[in-house]
Amino acid sequence: MPRVVVFDEFGGPEAMHIVEEPALEPNAGEVRVRIEAFAVNPLDQMMRSGTSPVPIPLPHARLGVEGTGVVDALGPQVTGLKIGDPVILTAIPDASVRGSYAEYTTVPANRVIVRPASLGVTEAAAIWVAFSTAFGALVEKARMRPGDHVLITAASGSVGRAAMQIANQIGAVPIAVTRHAAKKDDLLAAGAAAAIATDQTDIAQAVHHHTGGTGADIILDLVTGPGQQDLLTAARPGGTLVAAGFLDPRPAPFPTGAPLTIYSYQSFEHTLDDVVVKRMSAFLNAGVRLGALQPAIDKVFTLNDIVEAHRHLEKGPHTGKVVVTT
Repeated sequence: MPRVVVFDEFGGPEAMHIVEEPALEPNAGEVRVRIEAFAVNPLDQMMRSGTSPVPIPLPHARLGVEGTGVVDALGPQVTGLKIGDPVILTAIPDASVRGSYAEYTTVPANRVIVRPASLGVTEAAAIWVAFSTAFGALVEKARMRPGDHVLITAASGSVGRAAMQIANQIGAVPIAVTRHAAKKDDLLAAGAAAAIATDQTDIAQAVHHHTGGTGADIILDLVTGPGQQDLLTAARPGGTLVAAGFLDPRPAPFPTGAPLTIYSYQSFEHTLDDVVVKRMSAFLNAGVRLGALQPAIDKVFTLNDIVEAHRHLEKGPHTGKVVVTT
């Protein structure tokens, strides 16, 4: 029978184990997907450890919010898809019930998109969460335009790299922020117009230097925490800050300084909106076809090694996604 990763209590990676379960038949409006690969995300780690902001019902909870595979069965009233179509999962809001850490899962048909033909299985498993988060924050929320100077924190991570690629595809100017000077060359090679290392440079001074004294038009803050105040001093008056990450769990101070538009962003805000997902899909297809969008892969594991995959994620930081093939 098909294999599924579950956990019955909160804890470390060893809390997960593999069980065999029959593949469910899709309900009306659903498809069943034979999963070929999925990515491991920090949210999975939070769910497994019991630190997720959303309650996780135990026992027998599942994990996984992104992945790729092939349509295996169609429920009644499904149109526009056929058995055998390669797809990418765009949202699994009830991941604890039908997460992608499995050989099969069922999802609403409007929660998959056709996988770009030129995208390999490993890359397809790793692209959507990072890409949709960056696209939603920068394009849908901040209305990024060609020529905008975009300051991106945690730029070495998967969302940061996706944000740089999306900015370049649109014609904006991505300025990468990292804590370590040793990462600057890698960020420049990954598409940053400039890279700022906070262990050697004052961020506001550096941003004003790279923007001709005006400051950043848009700030994508994937860290949050107390350091957000330093970012605010790097923005131009009337600019936009989008807080779209939680790498620093400490509270951010109340914003002071230049007048800014500040948004708090969560990806489900747009990945559950069919109209926005169609825009994301069109942009993704164009970017992949042009070679402008390409996820970085850190390491690939097999389903049998799911515990080791989570241990590897916890070692962090990584320059790409951790992917598991089934």
